[in-house]
Amino acid sequence: MTRITQLFKIRYPIIQAGMVWVSGNKLASAVSEAGGLGLIGAGSMKPELLREHIRKAFTKTSHPFGVNIPLLRGDAEELINVTVEENVKIVFTSAGHPGKFIDKLKKSSCIVTHVIPSVKYALKAESVGCDAVVAEGFEAGGHNGLDEITTMVLVPQVVDAVKIPVIAAGGIADGRGMAAAFALGAEGVQIGTRFAASVESSAHENYKQAIVNAKDDSTVLIMKKVVPVRLIKNKFAEKVIESEKRGATKGELIELLGKGRERTAIFEGNLDEGEIEAGQISGLIKEILPAGEIVRKIVDEYFMVVKNIKDN
Repeated sequence: MTRITQLFKIRYPIIQAGMVWVSGNKLASAVSEAGGLGLIGAGSMKPELLREHIRKAFTKTSHPFGVNIPLLRGDAEELINVTVEENVKIVFTSAGHPGKFIDKLKKSSCIVTHVIPSVKYALKAESVGCDAVVAEGFEAGGHNGLDEITTMVLVPQVVDAVKIPVIAAGGIADGRGMAAAFALGAEGVQIGTRFAASVESSAHENYKQAIVNAKDDSTVLIMKKVVPVRLIKNKFAEKVIESEKRGATKGELIELLGKGRERTAIFEGNLDEGEIEAGQISGLIKEILPAGEIVRKIVDEYFMVVKNIKDN
């Protein structure tokens, strides 16, 4: 029992990240059914597709689930409107300023949690009325903060800075990571890559297998002049790295990036030319499991770790 389990009315303080091309209604409902909090990732959905996923999730679970909305999307307000209209009461926001939409969400009795990469943004989220923050270190897969602050460094500083509950994210995939996050003062964990390689993930099997095949040094942070993104090394990443070494401008990198790289790798399974977004913790993931089993394993490992610490 933590402030996070009480806030979201869930059994375990485990949140499945709302990832693009990964987190549809199947994954979100499976995690929620297992006692965690599943999130539908709206970042790769048009408003009406989001509506469809929300409605399907309501048929698959009676437990709480939420929606993650990247605020930098041009249609962010439309996505928020759909979420509110469909009576979803838990909203995670990222990639933007939550203050822009907080009044609308609060008027609809939504619990709002914002993903932040630094203490400065945690304080801003708290000041505009967010109920919790996700402190995400740059070990995480996908887009990251410019300051490259690691989870172990970020979480305790955010915990000390804000009064609202803190959820740790980045580099967490098992009960050991969860116990470490709690030791740092977090009251919940948000887990992405481990659930991306689950049975219910909507990602392509090639992408899931790339995570399973990854090692500790398989990921790299690129596109720092645009928006830093962590992905598994491939031909596309090598092109970017070479361009960055030559001193490519932001414009040149944007041109090289083009459009749809995330979809190309994650949803279509092209592991040469797409962005295989995944966290550094990929090297720890050795099999593709059902989401419910992942939740149960994390909880069992957590209690084992805590018991071992007490016994020693």
